[in-house]
Amino acid sequence: MTAQEQQPGISARGTLQFVAVERAGHVATVTIQRPDKLNALNPAVLGELTAAFRDLLAPAEGNEVRAAVLTGAGKAFVAGADIAEMAAMNSIAAKRFADAGHRLGDLIETAPFPVIAAVNGFALGGGCELALACDFIYAAEGAKLGQPEVNLGVIPGFGGTQRLLRRVGPGRARELIYSGDMITAEQALSIGLVNAVFPATELLARARDTALKIASRGPLAVAAAKRVLLRGESLDLAAANELEAQAFAALFGSDDQQLGMKAFLAKSQAAFIGK
Repeated sequence: MTAQEQQPGISARGTLQFVAVERAGHVATVTIQRPDKLNALNPAVLGELTAAFRDLLAPAEGNEVRAAVLTGAGKAFVAGADIAEMAAMNSIAAKRFADAGHRLGDLIETAPFPVIAAVNGFALGGGCELALACDFIYAAEGAKLGQPEVNLGVIPGFGGTQRLLRRVGPGRARELIYSGDMITAEQALSIGLVNAVFPATELLARARDTALKIASRGPLAVAAAKRVLLRGESLDLAAANELEAQAFAALFGSDDQQLGMKAFLAKSQAAFIGK
């Protein structure tokens, strides 16, 4: 393990070894870059991804991130956790590793901007869990997804048992987790695990096009919608509807609401300012 791998808390504003961040206007693309290991997750990669997303969350007047795309370099999104490193872990180290994965997943899931997973190849184990923490998933033709942890004598540890269940329903989640089977992108589409499947050469452009579209919408409204969708999932219907009504009403105190409705009435495109 390198010295940098021993310091997973590195700031994304410094030099990143395993993660690249590209900003274009209000859209960020985060690429995991460990292709020689199929972008396998270890503490260093988790630390750099966490630092990168924290930087994207930092205030940037006039250039805030309104949508992001998460993808992998080479032929994998993330092929899973680094088994060679996990094999040496005891229970204490494994819990620390799982906690780091959960912190990253929670950071992505609760970010005020949507994150699109562009699954360009293998998304297995921790890779599938990372994609599940994103708002939705686009996959390339030929991509493979799954939670194969039972083949190693363990279970998903980065939120897979819970997010997969909520994404595809208990029956499908149990089948995938108990069997440890991989499924194709097309099968994942058929059960609602991914939203769309594109030719590999088009995947990143399609994901960025969607991110650009989202970034052109009212950022306060998109953030409120994401928050209500996430929080409402664990509430009963009446409480969730009340949460929605409160968020809806609160947006009427924003400049963006005035800009959006005036632009609609004037048959023009609103230039939202995020206030």
